[in-house]
Amino acid sequence: MSAVVTLKKGEGRMVKSGGMWIFDNEIESVMGTFENGDLVLVHDFDGYPMGIGFINRNSKIRVRLFSRKEDTVIDEAFFRTRLQQAWEYRKKTVDTSSCRVVFGEADFLPGLVIDKFSDVLVVQSLALGIDRYKELIVKLLKEILAEDGITIRGVYERSDAKVRKQEGMELKKGFIGEAFDTNVEIVENGVHYIVDVKDGQKTGFFLDQKYNRLAIQKLCEDARVLDCFTHTGSFALNAGIAGAKEVTGVDASELAVHQAEENAALNGLSGTVKFLCRDVFELLPKLEEAGEKYDVVILDPPAFTKSRNSVKNAIKGYREINLRAMKLVKNGGFLATCSCSHFMTYELFTKTIGQAAHSVHKRLRQVEFRTQAPDHPILWAADESYYLKFYVFQVVDEM
Repeated sequence: MSAVVTLKKGEGRMVKSGGMWIFDNEIESVMGTFENGDLVLVHDFDGYPMGIGFINRNSKIRVRLFSRKEDTVIDEAFFRTRLQQAWEYRKKTVDTSSCRVVFGEADFLPGLVIDKFSDVLVVQSLALGIDRYKELIVKLLKEILAEDGITIRGVYERSDAKVRKQEGMELKKGFIGEAFDTNVEIVENGVHYIVDVKDGQKTGFFLDQKYNRLAIQKLCEDARVLDCFTHTGSFALNAGIAGAKEVTGVDASELAVHQAEENAALNGLSGTVKFLCRDVFELLPKLEEAGEKYDVVILDPPAFTKSRNSVKNAIKGYREINLRAMKLVKNGGFLATCSCSHFMTYELFTKTIGQAAHSVHKRLRQVEFRTQAPDHPILWAADESYYLKFYVFQVVDEM
């Protein structure tokens, strides 16, 4: 390893505050030869060592750090230690039957996501440097899990996210090792699901909402529930298993609705939990016109913004969907609402919900505020690791 990246004077603010990224416009020079994906040393403008990471000239995130200590040896022992630490953390904080085992920078393994669905691993590699170590990492993680008596029967790669193109990488998906049935049954909060790790969204299932789904169960007992953007039915099924008297899940994807119906049948809830394939933005005004009211309304929309440039439009979307939902909640009923966009900050999301309530003359009594499950840890100073905001409110008419 011969190349040394030197920062411009006054730059590297993210790294100096505890982050792990160095952007292209922060670099003064690169001395020595290297190929994209190679390990490099990083120095401040005055030669002070900042750490070791991998470089990629195709990416605006020019260097992703592995360690703040430049004498760290990046070898098999290094990866075993990081993976062991990640697994031990999950064992302490979450139900590990299905969980995110590695969450990129927040587990000090930049660009890497690994989800465990029962006895299957799904790997997502989003950066060139980590991609080189992918098969080694899978081998080591299987060994670590085996030490706890967990046998992994298959590994599937879902490196098909468009962000790989920003790294100069091709999209990739397929088996790592032997082929297996990619429809995997899992149990979460007492609810059974079939997870499609091959063609489901992202890695197949959204594990980050695990305990938020659990949090709404008590509110849904004997309730009439509307679950918007239901995807494969997870919030709706948590409402159903909690004893809701009637649940309607809505999603614009025919495939998602079909999978949700299969999941309802798997749990014996087909009589209580029904699904509609409709555009939520079009459906909610029609429900309002029809005079429909619900004890609980759940909003789990996709990210309306994936960049700072589109935040203004996202605010309009979140405001519209929340005010429509509030109109459908019975006086004294409950609204669970969330944003999964990193760029829709806590402050901005909170302000937007407040504006929505004001415009429809509703008062909000906050029940709780939550974030993503602990297997998606929020690493302070790595702002991109904090993305999910989840509120539960009681909605009351103005008095």
